[in-house]
Amino acid sequence: MSKPFAEAGAPAQRLIRAGFLVTATLALAYGATGAIAADLALKAPPTPVYQWSGCYGGVNLGGGASGTNFSSTVDPGTYLAAGDAAAVGGSGSGGGGGLSTDGILAGGQVGCNIQSGTFVFGVEGDVDYFRSNPNFNNNTNTLADGNAFSISQSLTTNYLATVRPRIGIAADRNLVYITGGAAFTSVSYTEGYSDANTPPGAGVATASKSLVGWTAGAGWEYALADHWTVRAEYLFASFPTITANGVITGAGGTNALHGSSDLVVQLVRAGVNFKF
Repeated sequence: MSKPFAEAGAPAQRLIRAGFLVTATLALAYGATGAIAADLALKAPPTPVYQWSGCYGGVNLGGGASGTNFSSTVDPGTYLAAGDAAAVGGSGSGGGGGLSTDGILAGGQVGCNIQSGTFVFGVEGDVDYFRSNPNFNNNTNTLADGNAFSISQSLTTNYLATVRPRIGIAADRNLVYITGGAAFTSVSYTEGYSDANTPPGAGVATASKSLVGWTAGAGWEYALADHWTVRAEYLFASFPTITANGVITGAGGTNALHGSSDLVVQLVRAGVNFKF
Protein backbone atom coordinates (compact mmCIF):
# COMPACT_ATOMS: atom_id res chain seq x y z
CA MET A 1 0.00 0.00 0.00
CA SER A 2 1.45 3.33 -1.02
CA LYS A 3 1.94 6.24 1.40
CA PRO A 4 1.59 9.32 -0.72
CA PHE A 5 1.94 11.74 2.17
CA ALA A 6 5.11 10.06 3.47
CA GLU A 7 6.60 9.76 -0.01
CA ALA A 8 5.79 13.41 -0.72
CA GLY A 9 7.37 14.50 2.57
CA ALA A 10 10.80 12.98 1.89
CA PRO A 11 11.79 15.42 -0.88
CA ALA A 12 10.51 18.32 1.22
CA GLN A 13 12.66 17.23 4.12
CA ARG A 14 15.67 16.96 1.83
CA LEU A 15 15.01 20.47 0.52
CA ILE A 16 14.74 21.79 4.05
CA ARG A 17 17.97 20.11 5.05
CA ALA A 18 19.69 21.48 1.91
CA GLY A 19 18.38 24.94 2.70
CA PHE A 20 19.79 24.76 6.22
CA LEU A 21 23.13 23.59 4.78
CA VAL A 22 23.29 26.46 2.28
CA THR A 23 22.30 29.00 4.94
CA ALA A 24 24.94 27.71 7.34
CA THR A 25 27.57 27.77 4.61
CA LEU A 26 26.72 31.35 3.65
CA ALA A 27 26.76 32.41 7.29
CA LEU A 28 30.17 30.89 7.82
CA ALA A 29 31.48 32.50 4.64
CA TYR A 30 30.08 35.89 5.57
CA GLY A 31 31.53 35.61 9.05
CA ALA A 32 34.95 34.71 7.69
CA THR A 33 34.81 37.57 5.18
CA GLY A 34 33.83 40.02 7.95
CA ALA A 35 36.62 38.78 10.16
CA ILE A 36 39.15 39.21 7.34
CA ALA A 37 37.84 42.72 6.58
CA ALA A 38 37.99 43.69 10.24
CA ASP A 39 41.49 42.31 10.51
CA LEU A 40 42.57 44.30 7.44
CA ALA A 41 40.98 47.44 8.89
CA LEU A 42 42.88 46.99 12.13
CA LYS A 43 46.12 46.55 10.22
CA ALA A 44 45.59 49.61 7.93
CA PRO A 45 48.61 51.97 8.12
CA PRO A 46 48.09 55.06 10.32
CA THR A 47 47.99 58.55 8.83
CA PRO A 48 51.58 59.83 8.71
CA VAL A 49 52.56 62.58 11.20
CA TYR A 50 53.11 65.98 9.59
CA GLN A 51 56.75 66.86 8.96
CA TRP A 52 57.90 70.48 9.47
CA SER A 53 61.25 70.11 7.72
CA GLY A 54 61.63 72.31 4.66
CA CYS A 55 61.74 75.93 3.53
CA TYR A 56 58.84 78.35 3.23
CA GLY A 57 57.81 81.87 2.33
CA GLY A 58 54.76 83.92 3.23
CA VAL A 59 53.10 87.18 4.18
CA ASN A 60 52.02 88.71 7.49
CA LEU A 61 49.77 91.46 8.82
CA GLY A 62 49.46 92.88 12.32
CA GLY A 63 49.94 95.82 14.62
CA GLY A 64 52.80 97.23 16.67
CA ALA A 65 53.39 99.82 19.36
CA SER A 66 56.65 101.75 19.70
CA GLY A 67 57.72 103.21 23.05
CA THR A 68 60.23 105.99 23.60
CA ASN A 69 62.01 107.90 26.35
CA PHE A 70 63.29 111.33 25.28
CA SER A 71 66.07 113.24 27.01
CA SER A 72 67.51 116.71 26.43
CA THR A 73 70.30 118.94 27.69
CA VAL A 74 71.25 122.52 26.89
CA ASP A 75 74.82 123.67 27.55
CA PRO A 76 75.51 127.00 29.23
CA GLY A 77 76.16 129.60 26.56
CA THR A 78 75.78 133.19 25.52
CA TYR A 79 72.05 133.25 24.74
CA LEU A 80 70.32 131.46 27.61
CA ALA A 81 71.45 132.03 31.18
CA ALA A 82 72.59 128.99 33.14
CA GLY A 83 69.26 128.65 34.94
CA ASP A 84 67.28 128.95 31.71
CA ALA A 85 69.50 126.39 29.97
CA ALA A 86 68.85 123.88 32.77
CA ALA A 87 65.10 124.58 32.67
CA VAL A 88 64.92 124.08 28.91
CA GLY A 89 66.91 120.83 29.07
CA GLY A 90 64.72 119.46 31.83
CA SER A 91 61.54 120.41 29.97
CA GLY A 92 62.73 118.51 26.92
CA SER A 93 63.08 115.23 28.80
CA GLY A 94 59.98 113.08 28.89
CA GLY A 95 58.51 109.68 28.45
CA GLY A 96 58.51 108.46 32.00
CA GLY A 97 58.49 104.77 31.06
CA GLY A 98 57.65 105.25 27.42
CA LEU A 99 55.66 107.53 25.20
CA SER A 100 54.02 105.24 22.68
CA THR A 101 52.32 105.21 19.34
CA ASP A 102 50.59 102.45 17.42
CA GLY A 103 51.08 101.44 13.80
CA ILE A 104 50.17 98.79 11.24
CA LEU A 105 52.68 96.14 10.20
CA ALA A 106 52.55 94.44 6.81
CA GLY A 107 55.24 92.45 5.06
CA GLY A 108 56.67 89.04 4.35
CA GLN A 109 58.94 86.35 5.72
CA VAL A 110 61.10 83.44 4.52
CA GLY A 111 62.67 80.63 6.51
CA CYS A 112 63.71 77.00 6.78
CA ASN A 113 63.08 74.29 9.39
CA ILE A 114 64.68 70.98 10.33
CA GLN A 115 62.66 68.53 12.43
CA SER A 116 64.23 65.97 14.76
CA GLY A 117 61.65 63.94 16.62
CA THR A 118 59.25 66.43 18.18
CA PHE A 119 61.79 69.28 18.09
CA VAL A 120 61.88 71.76 15.22
CA PHE A 121 64.89 74.00 14.63
CA GLY A 122 64.80 76.84 12.14
CA VAL A 123 65.85 80.30 11.08
CA GLU A 124 63.63 83.06 9.70
CA GLY A 125 64.00 86.53 8.23
CA ASP A 126 61.23 89.09 7.73
CA VAL A 127 60.72 92.69 6.58
CA ASP A 128 57.63 94.73 7.49
CA TYR A 129 56.43 98.21 6.71
CA PHE A 130 55.97 99.85 10.13
CA ARG A 131 55.49 103.59 10.48
CA SER A 132 55.32 104.96 14.00
CA ASN A 133 55.90 108.47 15.37
CA PRO A 134 56.18 108.85 19.14
CA ASN A 135 56.48 112.54 19.99
CA PHE A 136 56.66 114.84 22.98
CA ASN A 137 55.93 118.56 23.22
CA ASN A 138 56.29 120.80 26.28
CA ASN A 139 55.09 124.35 25.80
CA THR A 140 53.95 125.20 29.33
CA ASN A 141 57.17 126.62 30.82
CA THR A 142 58.69 130.09 30.93
CA LEU A 143 62.17 131.57 31.00
CA ALA A 144 63.46 133.65 33.89
CA ASP A 145 62.30 136.83 32.12
CA GLY A 146 58.71 135.47 31.94
CA ASN A 147 58.67 134.66 28.24
CA ALA A 148 57.28 131.28 27.25
CA PHE A 149 59.32 128.65 25.51
CA SER A 150 58.50 125.35 23.81
CA ILE A 151 60.65 122.29 23.27
CA SER A 152 59.59 119.25 21.27
CA GLN A 153 60.91 115.77 20.48
CA SER A 154 59.90 113.38 17.72
CA LEU A 155 61.03 109.93 16.50
CA THR A 156 59.81 108.33 13.26
CA THR A 157 60.25 104.75 12.01
CA ASN A 158 59.38 103.41 8.56
CA TYR A 159 60.14 99.68 8.69
CA LEU A 160 61.05 96.80 10.95
CA ALA A 161 63.10 93.73 9.98
CA THR A 162 64.38 90.74 11.95
CA VAL A 163 66.61 87.68 11.49
CA ARG A 164 65.87 85.04 14.12
CA PRO A 165 66.70 81.44 14.94
CA ARG A 166 63.73 79.62 16.43
CA ILE A 167 63.12 76.37 18.29
CA GLY A 168 59.79 74.67 18.75
CA ILE A 169 57.93 71.53 19.77
CA ALA A 170 55.70 69.90 17.18
CA ALA A 171 52.56 67.89 17.88
CA ASP A 172 51.63 66.62 14.41
CA ARG A 173 50.23 69.72 12.64
CA ASN A 174 50.72 72.08 15.61
CA LEU A 175 54.01 73.86 16.30
CA VAL A 176 54.70 76.04 19.34
CA TYR A 177 57.99 77.93 19.27
CA ILE A 178 60.19 80.56 20.87
CA THR A 179 62.45 82.82 18.86
CA GLY A 180 65.06 85.55 19.24
CA GLY A 181 67.71 87.33 17.23
CA ALA A 182 68.64 90.63 15.59
CA ALA A 183 66.25 93.46 14.75
CA PHE A 184 66.76 96.28 12.25
CA THR A 185 65.07 99.65 11.68
CA SER A 186 65.73 103.17 10.46
CA VAL A 187 64.75 106.23 12.50
CA SER A 188 64.58 109.97 12.03
CA TYR A 189 64.90 112.05 15.19
CA THR A 190 64.19 115.76 15.69
CA GLU A 191 64.39 118.05 18.70
CA GLY A 192 63.16 121.62 18.38
CA TYR A 193 63.23 124.76 20.53
CA SER A 194 61.48 128.12 20.23
CA ASP A 195 60.67 130.96 22.59
CA ALA A 196 58.73 134.22 22.75
CA ASN A 197 61.69 136.53 23.24
CA THR A 198 62.03 139.57 21.00
CA PRO A 199 63.53 138.61 18.64
CA PRO A 200 62.62 134.96 19.28
CA GLY A 201 65.21 132.28 19.88
CA ALA A 202 65.07 129.05 17.95
CA GLY A 203 67.05 125.83 17.63
CA VAL A 204 66.94 122.35 16.18
CA ALA A 205 68.87 119.10 16.49
CA THR A 206 68.29 116.29 13.99
CA ALA A 207 69.67 112.86 13.23
CA SER A 208 68.78 109.92 10.99
CA LYS A 209 70.26 106.51 11.53
CA SER A 210 69.83 102.80 10.85
CA LEU A 211 69.70 100.90 14.13
CA VAL A 212 70.49 97.29 15.00
CA GLY A 213 68.89 95.88 18.14
CA TRP A 214 67.63 92.60 19.52
CA THR A 215 64.27 90.85 19.50
CA ALA A 216 62.61 87.91 21.25
CA GLY A 217 59.16 86.36 21.22
CA ALA A 218 56.99 83.29 20.74
CA GLY A 219 54.39 81.93 18.37
CA TRP A 220 52.09 79.13 17.28
CA GLU A 221 51.84 77.67 13.78
CA TYR A 222 49.34 75.21 12.32
CA ALA A 223 49.59 73.20 9.10
CA LEU A 224 46.32 73.53 7.18
CA ALA A 225 47.59 71.27 4.40
CA ASP A 226 50.85 69.71 3.28
CA HIS A 227 52.08 73.01 1.82
CA TRP A 228 50.09 75.68 3.72
CA THR A 229 50.47 76.87 7.31
CA VAL A 230 49.01 79.73 9.35
CA ARG A 231 50.54 81.37 12.40
CA ALA A 232 50.17 83.92 15.20
CA GLU A 233 53.26 85.57 16.68
CA TYR A 234 54.36 88.08 19.34
CA LEU A 235 57.73 89.88 19.27
CA PHE A 236 59.45 92.43 21.50
CA ALA A 237 62.33 94.47 20.03
CA SER A 238 64.71 96.95 21.65
CA PHE A 239 67.08 99.38 19.92
CA PRO A 240 70.01 101.53 21.10
CA THR A 241 69.69 105.24 21.78
CA ILE A 242 70.03 107.75 18.97
CA THR A 243 71.51 111.18 19.74
CA ALA A 244 71.47 114.53 17.95
CA ASN A 245 73.35 117.81 18.42
CA GLY A 246 72.19 121.26 17.43
CA VAL A 247 72.31 124.94 18.39
CA ILE A 248 69.86 127.38 19.93
CA THR A 249 70.41 130.86 18.54
CA GLY A 250 68.98 134.15 19.69
CA ALA A 251 69.82 137.80 20.16
CA GLY A 252 73.31 138.00 21.53
CA GLY A 253 74.49 134.43 21.37
CA THR A 254 74.02 130.66 21.19
CA ASN A 255 73.64 127.54 23.34
CA ALA A 256 74.44 123.96 22.30
CA LEU A 257 71.36 121.69 22.22
CA HIS A 258 71.59 117.91 22.73
CA GLY A 259 68.78 115.39 22.44
CA SER A 260 68.42 111.64 22.52
CA SER A 261 65.79 108.94 22.21
CA ASP A 262 65.61 105.18 22.70
CA LEU A 263 63.12 102.83 21.03
CA VAL A 264 61.26 99.66 21.95
CA VAL A 265 58.66 97.91 19.78
CA GLN A 266 56.02 95.33 20.63
CA LEU A 267 54.09 93.64 17.86
CA VAL A 268 51.43 91.01 17.30
CA ARG A 269 50.88 89.63 13.81
CA ALA A 270 49.27 86.80 11.89
CA GLY A 271 50.78 85.14 8.84
CA VAL A 272 50.31 82.58 6.07
CA ASN A 273 53.19 80.48 4.71
CA PHE A 274 53.67 78.26 1.69
CA LYS A 275 56.03 75.35 2.36
CA PHE A 276 58.14 74.33 -0.63
